[in-house]
Amino acid sequence: MTDELNDVPSKWEERRGQDRSRLIVEVFFDGKDATGVASTRDLSAGGIYLNTQAELPQGALLLLRIPFGQRQIVVNAEVVYSNPGRGVGLQFLGLSAADAALLEAGLISE
Repeated sequence: MTDELNDVPSKWEERRGQDRSRLIVEVFFDGKDATGVASTRDLSAGGIYLNTQAELPQGALLLLRIPFGQRQIVVNAEVVYSNPGRGVGLQFLGLSAADAALLEAGLISE
């Protein structure tokens, strides 16, 4: 079953550990099988959803560069949800405490 507004399965929504905010920026990603630029759909200190037509299978590891204000957050992420041709849900791996705080502060002010 999908959430018609977001086209994301309901169980994906239930697995989120943090609230997500809508934030649309271009995110640069680099992985073993794909490199590119994608737009975000939503973002939290735990992960991000990217709108992309790139084929990124569940379990794929990516390096992300996320422009955030005057800074850029660089973090590894794992694909935890894949909707081929539409987008992927990523969980951050090893996000620094400083970057997590930056995300949380920026998302609160949205």
